[in-house]
Amino acid sequence: MVEILKRKKALSVNPLKSSQTIGAALAFLGFHRSMPMLHGSQGCTAFGKVFFVRHFREPIPLQTTAMDQVSSVMGSDDNVVEGLKTICEKTKPDLIGVPTTGLAETQGSDIKMAIGMFREKYPEYDHVPCIPVSTPDFTGCLETGFALATEAMIDVLVPEAEKAGTKPGKRHRQVTVLAGSSHTPGDLEAIKEMIESFGLRPLVIPDLSDSLDGHLAEQDFSPLTIGGTSVSEFANLGDSTATVVIGTSMFKSADLLNKRTGVPDWRFDHLMGLDAVDEFVNALVEISGNEVPEKLERSRAQLQDAMLDTHFMLGMTRFAIAADPDLLNAFSHLLASMGGETVAAVAPVNAPALKKLAAEKVSIGDLEEMEKLARTNAAEMIISNSHAVESSRRLGLPLLRAGFPQYDLLGGYQRVWIGYQGTRQTLFDLANTLLTLERGEIHPYRSIYAQKPEYQNDTTSETSEDRGFRH
Repeated sequence: MVEILKRKKALSVNPLKSSQTIGAALAFLGFHRSMPMLHGSQGCTAFGKVFFVRHFREPIPLQTTAMDQVSSVMGSDDNVVEGLKTICEKTKPDLIGVPTTGLAETQGSDIKMAIGMFREKYPEYDHVPCIPVSTPDFTGCLETGFALATEAMIDVLVPEAEKAGTKPGKRHRQVTVLAGSSHTPGDLEAIKEMIESFGLRPLVIPDLSDSLDGHLAEQDFSPLTIGGTSVSEFANLGDSTATVVIGTSMFKSADLLNKRTGVPDWRFDHLMGLDAVDEFVNALVEISGNEVPEKLERSRAQLQDAMLDTHFMLGMTRFAIAADPDLLNAFSHLLASMGGETVAAVAPVNAPALKKLAAEKVSIGDLEEMEKLARTNAAEMIISNSHAVESSRRLGLPLLRAGFPQYDLLGGYQRVWIGYQGTRQTLFDLANTLLTLERGEIHPYRSIYAQKPEYQNDTTSETSEDRGFRH
């Protein structure tokens, strides 16, 4: 049983977490022609936009209700109403997500009531879905905000099966995928390819692999998201033959979707490591009725070979991991399967995934907490996001960047961590980093009785010129 150590400090030093408001905005960015509008001050949105732009290296569409000193005291409902009206009028989006910030929550804003006021005042925009979600940034983290936004979209946009006239399995090749925030666009692309290899059609909710994968579009500029899942697909989720849920943080959203549609689901904590991917592949065999493709069988054999090659470096290595719960859980199990040990595990918030960790203890805290635990428990390597760079320098330990944000490394957003190929590359990267440490290096032993070279035994016959030439 994992022991969860609650935070004891009244403040964060070198914070680990990213705001759950940002997490909710990230979920909305996975849909075509969508626009997240953060209910808060301009600074709140600007700060989140900086995080996204530095991580994805792409222009990110974000809007704000621009709360100021007056609206923070007197009420900000009018900001929401006019903000929604302006977006609908100028950009004509297919979806508007309205996550709250700490300022709006502290002020006591009722975001659902404000959207109701917008509907009454501007009925001509009733065709544009507006999704309210309460995501104060003084609680939770990016992972919880992402999950809350997904659940809110399902709640608003997915009709009940009886009312919609849908029937589970009507589209017998369609598979709904609920994937948590720990997955990069590259991960989602790999998941889609695995599902498609079984002759199935994946419908990813949300699909960042199509909107934030770093591609050049034909059009010069769009104020809305380009790519991602179409909002109209929400009406078809009840027709899917199965739902695949990846990440413990998405289980609550899966419960709601199952209740609405009756579509059976298969749930996975993560897809890192041989056993986890095998379980996923077996589920796809059961759903599709097809055999495992030869390409996947070969990829599995390649992963097994990589495990043999890298276990000498990874076995008995002591790791410090600081990440959101789902990612932390995935890495702890991957390292444990290779004989590694997680001696310092830190998460920004408590979550069900932490109870499943392959570690004795996990602390709820910040990067300062991770740094102390890593030093005390003699960690040899750190796994965390770019915020941990200074901690790794102070500790003199190598850092494998994983999670969000990664602002000092290009391409981190498209890195593939999951599946047979992703796990294989992760093992190689971990092992290669450890090889640079020259751990346990044995220097050549030279006996004091070893015979000296001839020129060192007889120096009396050397002239000064000989000695000068030899030196």
